[in-house]
Amino acid sequence: MKHIFDFYSQKQQNLLMEPLIFKIKLIILAWVHFRSRSGPISLVKHFSYRDIKKATDGFRRIVYNSSKRVAYRAKFQNGHAAIVKEVHASEDQDDATFYREVQLLGQLHHRHIAALNGFSSGPKRFLVLENLEKGSLKEHLSDPLMTPLNWRIRLQIAVGIAAALEYLHFFCDPPMYHVSVSSSTIMLDENFTAKLCDVRLLCSVENNKPLPKSKCSKECRDEICKHTIFQLGLLILELVTGQSSEDGGVDLVQWVQDSRFRRRSIHQMIDPDLGDSYDFKELKGLLAVAKMCVQSIHKPTIKTPQILWYLQKKLGRTQVVC
Repeated sequence: MKHIFDFYSQKQQNLLMEPLIFKIKLIILAWVHFRSRSGPISLVKHFSYRDIKKATDGFRRIVYNSSKRVAYRAKFQNGHAAIVKEVHASEDQDDATFYREVQLLGQLHHRHIAALNGFSSGPKRFLVLENLEKGSLKEHLSDPLMTPLNWRIRLQIAVGIAAALEYLHFFCDPPMYHVSVSSSTIMLDENFTAKLCDVRLLCSVENNKPLPKSKCSKECRDEICKHTIFQLGLLILELVTGQSSEDGGVDLVQWVQDSRFRRRSIHQMIDPDLGDSYDFKELKGLLAVAKMCVQSIHKPTIKTPQILWYLQKKLGRTQVVC
């Protein structure tokens, strides 16, 4: 009887160990892949320039366009839909460095960061991102033909983007990424989940090593972090008012800095699409965070975890699903 008990006991221990062994194997395989320097990336698909051109209808299906970046809506021959973003490489970035950067971007996994599904190299370089059916946040805030975003979705966007910035700055290796935070470069999926679509490495990398610290100093990282938080403040103001300072409208930064958040003043500024369908206490909390973000550009750096924590506290939330 004891032998039978020992047999089943050992079998039970083996069953318990199998998932752990499997996880360890996965970690080892991921590490081996990460350390590999054998050319182009195997985790994401490589597309030819011809594939990209055909899928974007000759680069005519523009999602957003600015002096620094352009993105297209694409539909490939197999029916796969995606967002294609053109990459303007720096002069000193060769193919090996670009492949390494794509590899690192492909390892980002966050609910509020657009997943990288592929890339195209050559004279022109492109990143192929997941399909985001609802288009850009800017369209929903400024286009009268689009369905207005309700208050709950706007809150979720603010908290979600703050959580994504915390992830990029504190939970990645390398930990610093350059991000464009604006309504133009934030896209929405079918469930209106906001996704950052313009993420790049702060420092180019080659041979698994960052550039010398002199080119990516702590002061430089702090300044970029300040600028990112400032952009987050502008985004929150745009979510509240439906207006953008970039469009030559009201100076939102000046308004939020001078505002004492009285009901009448806020009512004059709030997006008419919201009507009265919002929580005034949450609104004041959101504006307080926006004010802190835009003022941080002139003060010692406030870290993104502090912004996220304060945002959650002001909105009465302790957790965010990311």
